[in-house]
Formats: sequence, C-alpha cells, structure tokens
Amino acid sequence: MLGRRGVFLLILGVGKTCWGVGFVAVPQPDPPGLELLTDYAPLHCWGWLWILAGLATTCSAFLRVGRDGFGFAVALVPPTVWATAYVAAAISGTFPRGAFAAVFYLTSHVGVIMWAATVPEHSVPHVPRPARKGKAR
Repeated sequence: MLGRRGVFLLILGVGKTCWGVGFVAVPQPDPPGLELLTDYAPLHCWGWLWILAGLATTCSAFLRVGRDGFGFAVALVPPTVWATAYVAAAISGTFPRGAFAAVFYLTSHVGVIMWAATVPEHSVPHVPRPARKGKAR
C-alpha cells in the first residue's frame, strides 16, 4: 500500500524519531564536535529537531507520490544541521574528526535521501477510471 518511496520514508521517519528520543530521554554531556549547536541550546533540545523531522517524514510516507516531497525535504534537515556543526568543528580545530563525521552524514544520510527522492514509484496501483461514453470502434 505504501509503495517503495513510502516504505523508505516510513523507515527513515521511525529511525529519525528514535534517534531524537535518545537525545531527549537519556541526556548526555555535550559530545565533541557539536559545539556550534550546543552554544545555542542543549543537546536534548536538538533531539526535538530529529523527533519532529522524523514524525513529519513518517506522516509523509502515507501521502501519494508527488505529494511526499515534503517528507524528503524535512528528512534532510537534521543530518544537514549535524554535518554543518561537524564541518565547523573541523575547520576551527576543536574536533578534527568532524570532517569525517560530516562526510558520513552527507553521504549516508543526505545523499541517500536525495537519491531516494528521485526514485520513481512503480508499485503504485493505477486509479481505475470510469468507462468513457462514446462511439464504439
């Protein structure tokens, strides 16, 4: 019923929601490399970014193809924010490994989401159309 794109969005949405719940439910000290974020808000607040994006992505899984683009767009936000923070930490020298973490988020998250957004849906059933009145040939 969901089709390939919907299943992808559902899996992605549940994963993002769970990742965010982990930050909220089990507060932890600020991990290295995320100072750009934690200077503005504690890490558990940033967990809500993952949760909200995950819920929006999950809900978008149940939309028709062509209307599910919102889910793909929202799914890009948290990993892009994390990658930006890691790039900033690598450039500033506070977390040199941040460059590798940024590449991880940009490829395994952002890149995969962008690719999946372009995958055509072949398993969506055709909507039946009523027979047209007219001349029989």
